Amino acid sequence: MSEPLIAGVGISDFGRFPDLTEEALAQAAIREALKDAGLSLRDVQAFYCGNALGGHLPGQRALREMGTAGQAVYNIDNACSSGATAFHLALQSLRAGQYDTVLVFGMDHLSGLGGGALPLNERDWNNRRGMIMPALYAMRAQRYLHEHGISVAALADVAVKNRRHGMLNPIAKFCREVTREEVLSSRQVADPLTLLQCCPGVVDGAAALVLTTRPSRGVARPVRVLASVVQSGLFETHQVDMTEAEITSRAARLAYEQAGVGANDLSLIELHDAFTISELLYYEALGLCARGEAPHLLASGATALGGRIPVNPSGGLIAKGHPPGATGVAQLVELCEQLQQRAGKRQVPHARLGLSQVTGGGIWGVDHAACAIHILAL
Repeated sequence: MSEPLIAGVGISDFGRFPDLTEEALAQAAIREALKDAGLSLRDVQAFYCGNALGGHLPGQRALREMGTAGQAVYNIDNACSSGATAFHLALQSLRAGQYDTVLVFGMDHLSGLGGGALPLNERDWNNRRGMIMPALYAMRAQRYLHEHGISVAALADVAVKNRRHGMLNPIAKFCREVTREEVLSSRQVADPLTLLQCCPGVVDGAAALVLTTRPSRGVARPVRVLASVVQSGLFETHQVDMTEAEITSRAARLAYEQAGVGANDLSLIELHDAFTISELLYYEALGLCARGEAPHLLASGATALGGRIPVNPSGGLIAKGHPPGATGVAQLVELCEQLQQRAGKRQVPHARLGLSQVTGGGIWGVDHAACAIHILAL
């Protein structure tokens, strides 16, 4: 059986589009991915849709007007890991020989939700008491800064870097550079996190990928999947270290083992920078540096474009935006374009190995509910 390959990619603009629907955004990304792969809808045997907040049967709603032939549609909700989990399941179906060509897409439309933090399950103990994501990450940031004697400026510098990267990404929502001072003086959300240290709460967007075991007819050289890992959070019954991203560390170990590579082999990373502190914690969880060394790695320029291991060349969630169902697929689109040397002004020179990491869900008693990590190569 041939190895599954990513043969085509597509992505919509990310931004606030109250006059559009998530279905329209998804259709644009799907058409672009099919064109990139040199395929039609009739060539696709199954569709995998990642969606977190769109309600009932999002995949069928997106596809019903596109002239599909009744192919299987699988809807996956795994919070912010929805799109990446859909990709993982699609990959397994190809490897099992169930299908030979599938399409994965992720989408969400947050304009209709009224803004603010993402709505969470009110039956959850944490959420009922106000432990929504900004509050949780503010606590993690406070603890990290305290334990390692680090200035809040290190958090601001994550936003400065990713906004600078986002300036080079035509689909990014926030296309404006900011200074450290602007980040720190922006409206406080949850001490020490200010507004510009948080990914935007109202972003709409979609992304799509074509996976196939057939010979490629696509525009660009197809991309291989060296590792695909999805893990769930462990229920914590004892005191835990809030500055340790356990689920990401565990998933990364599995992914490196699966791919036969290490952190030092990576050319670039797209990770889940929902808040500035997230990026620093994930540097350490992914093995880029030792515990407490993330601010020094950032300050060295190693994780900026032109550095040793660029992180979030797309601008990340902070600059590009974060429609949850689309994010995991959008990260993979970025990795593919980088590996294929199609990333334009944000191109990482000689990119040959990329990793994406996305976490999902906040529930009482676990670090995160889900984490997906993928490693791609030409």
